[in-house]
Amino acid sequence: MALAAGLSGAVLAPAAAHDPGPAAPDAAGPVPDVTGPLPVTTDSHPFGAADRTQVPQDLAASGYLEEEFLASGTSNVYSWPADAPAVVRTPDAPYTTRVLVRRPADGADFSGNVVVEMLNPSNLFDLNIGWAMAHRQILENGDAWVGITAKPVAVEALRTFDPQRYGPLSFANPLPVEDPANCSTVDADADPATPPTPLPADTTQATENGLIWDVYTQVGNWLRGDGATNPLTYGGSRTRVEHAYGFGYSQTGGYLVNYAKAVHPLVVAEQGRPTYDGYLIGVAGGGFAGAYPMNQCEAAPPVDDPRRDLYGIGVPVIQLMSQSDYLRGIGSRRPDSDVAPDQFRHYEMAGAGHATPDELDFSAAAEDIVQAGRTVPPAACDQGPRSRFPSSIFFDAALRNLDVWVRDGVAPPRADPIVVRYGEPVLDRFGNVQGGLRSPYLDVPRSTWYGTATGASFCYIAGYEVPFDEATLAELYPSPQDYVQQVRDDVRALVDARFLTPSDGRRLVEEAEAVAGG
Repeated sequence: MALAAGLSGAVLAPAAAHDPGPAAPDAAGPVPDVTGPLPVTTDSHPFGAADRTQVPQDLAASGYLEEEFLASGTSNVYSWPADAPAVVRTPDAPYTTRVLVRRPADGADFSGNVVVEMLNPSNLFDLNIGWAMAHRQILENGDAWVGITAKPVAVEALRTFDPQRYGPLSFANPLPVEDPANCSTVDADADPATPPTPLPADTTQATENGLIWDVYTQVGNWLRGDGATNPLTYGGSRTRVEHAYGFGYSQTGGYLVNYAKAVHPLVVAEQGRPTYDGYLIGVAGGGFAGAYPMNQCEAAPPVDDPRRDLYGIGVPVIQLMSQSDYLRGIGSRRPDSDVAPDQFRHYEMAGAGHATPDELDFSAAAEDIVQAGRTVPPAACDQGPRSRFPSSIFFDAALRNLDVWVRDGVAPPRADPIVVRYGEPVLDRFGNVQGGLRSPYLDVPRSTWYGTATGASFCYIAGYEVPFDEATLAELYPSPQDYVQQVRDDVRALVDARFLTPSDGRRLVEEAEAVAGG
């Protein structure tokens, strides 16, 4: 098998001596060599550490702790020429990456779930977006969260931020620069007549973007294994992980499409079972971040290519698009299915922006971004601050529903997509979209919510809000109590249908009460 051929330098995990549950791999899988946890001192801390983010978090107050590890092994560089499993382009490329782990401090509080995220590098440094989007559900359920540095450009930022801590990190290109296969241009496979284009600005011949695929498998196997360095054994001889869920957002959501389509089948063939029991793909699909180059010498699959289609993955998949990207990603729409091996849900988050304040607030603080040699992304666009619409409410519910689907076989609810006619959204009388995942922000509105703005950086996918004037609010809600009651009724229906978690529902009612009381 190609997977095994590319991982001959990795350590093989011993077969489990117990049955950790129906989702555990049947066969040993490759794991990295892991060192850590790395010490935290006054002079050295993890980039993006919870207490060093733009909005610091006290994990201990929630009964959690954070640890950072270095993971080393060998990885294939793959090619993905057709709608079929990937094939090896270059085998056995050494790598070292970093792994950030947040977990319950007491193993008795651990749910058995681990959410494993390829950290988004779109701003040229690691963003903890999965944690930003779903940390309330993760903390409430007792899950572990793991973030993996996934791209050489993010490694460069880490090495600049703390050369001693992150000096060993490497996604070096296994091919010398003089090797013709170490490309200086990208092949345009969409049209043979189109000339190759230079490598992207965030890519060099000295490194290789295509190492992440086997890294992702190996780190997942480590977390599911019984090795002494695995923090999820909680000091015992056996892992406490029952289920591992893959998460990706935007660029790494597209990576997760590649992984699920091209690498997941190789893993199943090699190990007998998948490393990941389900996938949560955030704001990536169709023509919007719906797939990425498998290696840095190949182009991404064309927009209408079947490699972007999420059919028959073999484990449950939930895909969420935002109001910023659903039109460009409309090709990701497909019928929902409850039948294995094609368990699938597609959701479109009405009102929600793609580039959110949360992704900045729960990632590295501004001073650490500057120390990493990167530019601090703007939190505002021409129209004002990035939309405060809490897309996290949809990710919390999606993660909860994915877990119930995997554990208990209970399929998530189905939702209509955002209504589109003649290529444009159908708006209500307030200018808000119709259809899609609903919330009190649109069902009991006080604002018009836009999915795109103008300005620097990612403003084109950062929404904004235009509050209603007082006359409109008075017409809609004759009294504060009337507004709160409408929110309560809407939340109750959404919680009952499992589109909101109960705790998020309570939070939305409390927010409405605070607004009405103010």
